[in-house]
Amino acid sequence: MKENYGYLVIMLAALVGCGGGGGGSSDPVNDLIISITVSLSASADEVEVGSPITLTWSSTNAQTCSATGDWSGSKAVSGNEVVTINKEGGNTFALNCSANNASSGSASVEVTGVLNIINITNEIFSNRISDCASYADNYVSNVRDLTRVIDFEGYVDVEVFDTYCNLLSDNIPNHDFNDSSANFRTNVAEIDRVFSVKRDPQMAAEISQINGQAWDAVMLNGVVVDVRSAGCYKPSESRADADGNTEAGCGPNDEWMLIPLEYSTKFGADIHNAHVQPDGTYHYHGNPNAMFDDSPSGDGSPVIGFAADGFPIYGSYILDEQTGNYRKALSGYTVKQGSRGERTDTNPGGDYTGLYEEDWEWTDSGDLDECNGMDYKGEYGYYITDSYPYIINCLKGEPDASFNK
Repeated sequence: MKENYGYLVIMLAALVGCGGGGGGSSDPVNDLIISITVSLSASADEVEVGSPITLTWSSTNAQTCSATGDWSGSKAVSGNEVVTINKEGGNTFALNCSANNASSGSASVEVTGVLNIINITNEIFSNRISDCASYADNYVSNVRDLTRVIDFEGYVDVEVFDTYCNLLSDNIPNHDFNDSSANFRTNVAEIDRVFSVKRDPQMAAEISQINGQAWDAVMLNGVVVDVRSAGCYKPSESRADADGNTEAGCGPNDEWMLIPLEYSTKFGADIHNAHVQPDGTYHYHGNPNAMFDDSPSGDGSPVIGFAADGFPIYGSYILDEQTGNYRKALSGYTVKQGSRGERTDTNPGGDYTGLYEEDWEWTDSGDLDECNGMDYKGEYGYYITDSYPYIINCLKGEPDASFNK
């Protein structure tokens, strides 16, 4: 236990005037400067980053106290408080106390934060806790671009604060990528990003639609989710195929948006349903085929990521309370019946097949709502599904600005 005391000197000064002959006089002034003592201690000298400690303090003759350093705010003249060690190295906690007609007193204590680095290469997760603080740690992975035969080191750091977590990563997954089934147009690059994830997300008054202008989610292996593609039906595009479809060049205002995993080329995705954007960002469009498996336990698949609104993303499996068996959560979307109409420059024509976003409609036919989420045992979250929308289709909560591209 560390303990540090701040002392102030008691000073008693009395000035008494003495008059000489002739009736001289003086005004005696008695200045009493009261001393304030402050003691502050921590429950540990050294802890892992993200761990809590308890600060305990007391003072004498103080009326007010305030905290500085790695904590802040007004404090009682004595008490204790649990704080989180958020950074590696020295974390300094100082307390200054004062009173009327008194000098001030102060004390400080330092706690060292140490990193606990966990290797999550090909790790199957198990935690289902929805608070991002439960994942506070430092993670690394050692993986390979299989086609280029280049090794990468991925990292994910989760830092905890009062109302949110920061998730820092270089966007390299915890599994090998770019296998022989892939056709990446761009090489994967290490790109450092920081996302803020709400610890207690709330339902918003209105649903936020996904428009491709922000990352939809970040997985716990550090890889981003970007569900919508930049492909659509646009026969005027120079790169369009014989059916009028192009894998690039489309924006949020275009219609008949292609669903990558339904398109014949799958947009060059690898076995993890991921491919690469022009800047080198590796990102998922569907089930990552990683971080969870087909052998769930407890209430089902673990948390594998967090959406931009802070709600968790779970793997596919839930424990069916009616049957007592594990099964995959079912999307509430189905392919429309009938025809799209005649083919034109703005309509691909033909029957609805599921190739385009507009081919699907939410019919409430499964477990999940229109955003691909549900409330399960009091916890709302999104689920990985085998069919559209695969991960997420909209956001129930307010997205954080840190997810903006």
